[in-house]
Amino acid sequence: MELDPDAAAIVVVDMQNGFAHPDGSLYAPGSEAAIEPIAELVDRARDAGARVVYTRDVHPPEQFEGNHYYDEFERWGEHVVEGSWETEIVDGLDVREEDLVVEKHTYDAFHETQLDGWLSARGVDDLVLCGTLANVCVLHTGGSAGLRDYRPLLVEDAIGAIEDDHKEYALEHADWLFGEIVDREDVEFV
Repeated sequence: MELDPDAAAIVVVDMQNGFAHPDGSLYAPGSEAAIEPIAELVDRARDAGARVVYTRDVHPPEQFEGNHYYDEFERWGEHVVEGSWETEIVDGLDVREEDLVVEKHTYDAFHETQLDGWLSARGVDDLVLCGTLANVCVLHTGGSAGLRDYRPLLVEDAIGAIEDDHKEYALEHADWLFGEIVDREDVEFV
């Protein structure tokens, strides 16, 4: 799949210590295994001149206090709390000054963030999505991208999950409903 680097961005979803480091509260080995493939993909994108976006899931300690229904701490336990080591991008991924780092407070990286405006202002049409978790933040960010008329390309061999069947479900759902599934070797920036 050939992509114009001027109209493409790689979006690295939530590759943080809390999810991809063995000491993280929501560590998944599949997330850690995605670090090296993501780093390789980011390097190729950078070399071609494509934009690089990292998302960070960050929760203020009081975020869910008084909520009627939505409470990630109740579902997952406290995780990636603002100011903690867990919120940092995991070692092995090289975040640079020119990269956009989006701080988000829920599964969808477009929800109440600057992501859509930043991408639109730069003429980005194609989003190469990788990161973690396949069936949570990657899936919701990809679906939201599709609804905003971006072309979401989910990179199967650069996405982490807690369980293999979670990843399989997420990719099948994305392919059926809003995006395309690719492998790293299929992504070319030309």
